[in-house]
Amino acid sequence: MSDFIRIIIAILLPPLGVFLQVGIGKHFWINILLTLLGYIPGIVHAVWVIAKK
Repeated sequence: MSDFIRIIIAILLPPLGVFLQVGIGKHFWINILLTLLGYIPGIVHAVWVIAKK
């Protein structure tokens, strides 16, 4: 159930979803960059990080 909530958060705010999953690290900064370049790539990366767990 918590992964479902994280995915919902990742759709709304991708960096927050990644932060809740892995904290501040490599994937967090990659996600911020992807979100700045385009919202959809940020969402895709965030969902991938959460699902990969």
